Amino acid sequence: MKDIVIQGKKVNYGRKPFIIAEAGVNHNGSLDLALKLVDAAAFAGADAVKFQTFRAEQVVTTGSQLAMLRKLELKEKYYPALIQRAKERGIVFLSTPHGGFESVDFLQKMKVPAFKFGSGDLTNLPLLGYAAKFKKPMLISTGMSNLEEIKEAVQAIKKAGNSQILVFQCTTDYPLAPENVNLRAMQTLMKELGALVGYSDHTIGPQAVVMATALGACMLEKHFTLDRTLPGPDQVASMEPLDLKEMVRQVEKAMVILGSPKKRLLDCEKQYVKVARKSLVSARAIRKGEKFTVKNLTVKRPGTGILPKRWKEVLGKRSKAKLKKDSLITEEMF
Repeated sequence: MKDIVIQGKKVNYGRKPFIIAEAGVNHNGSLDLALKLVDAAAFAGADAVKFQTFRAEQVVTTGSQLAMLRKLELKEKYYPALIQRAKERGIVFLSTPHGGFESVDFLQKMKVPAFKFGSGDLTNLPLLGYAAKFKKPMLISTGMSNLEEIKEAVQAIKKAGNSQILVFQCTTDYPLAPENVNLRAMQTLMKELGALVGYSDHTIGPQAVVMATALGACMLEKHFTLDRTLPGPDQVASMEPLDLKEMVRQVEKAMVILGSPKKRLLDCEKQYVKVARKSLVSARAIRKGEKFTVKNLTVKRPGTGILPKRWKEVLGKRSKAKLKKDSLITEEMF
């Protein structure tokens, strides 16, 4: 798979996962809170901080959700300050175009380096195709979907001439119970899609994210907040800054533990080779000219003599010297 590049950061298998700190609507419409969320994401060591871009009437028809969503809008006039703060903190600014075509146009105007779509828009093929034409990385969550629907979304993006696609395994529930995470579905997506695969998490705690790292996820997304007791629909399923920082640390440690796919003798092991490996040795005293047999040969430490794999080669040979019990067998002895 080719790298996806987001503001100079390369995303692919084998690299440290690109971590998105999902601020979402946890700013509650406040610029001050939103700025603090940018700071907290940078403090935690995330690669990107992500919000949601919409006006309530772009998302829902008239009804009970309208009033709630209006309180969660991030005013367009706030974006320059947020983008500048992200730049100052060395973190990528992203936002989900939750309000459809107008939101895509606005974020394009704001020069966001990638488009991230929530699970609710996976089947919104016209929107995905429209955003894909801007030739930016397309990051797609897959909650509430099946494999066929995901393939249709990927094909819609590719049909628009964009192959920079990353698909997140995701389950839509807040907070998400462990039995519904279904991380193995990531492996299915890796085999079936011809796109990079990551994991977007709604569980409490870091375990699912760290496990996704071990399974090869090259991008991770986690909801976070300044304080889980704040009002708002996503606060309870979000991680506070210190916990987010610990999650990032655990992901980094997981990558160190995963290491290289190449099996080889490591430098740290070299000191143990002679001590822990074994050699052919005499099981008892052996006379000069006596044949080596299964009765007078055995295998013991240290590993400085002939390797045990040469056992059959040595059997039947005659000893050129008188040997004491526990003598290491060497080439000169037969």
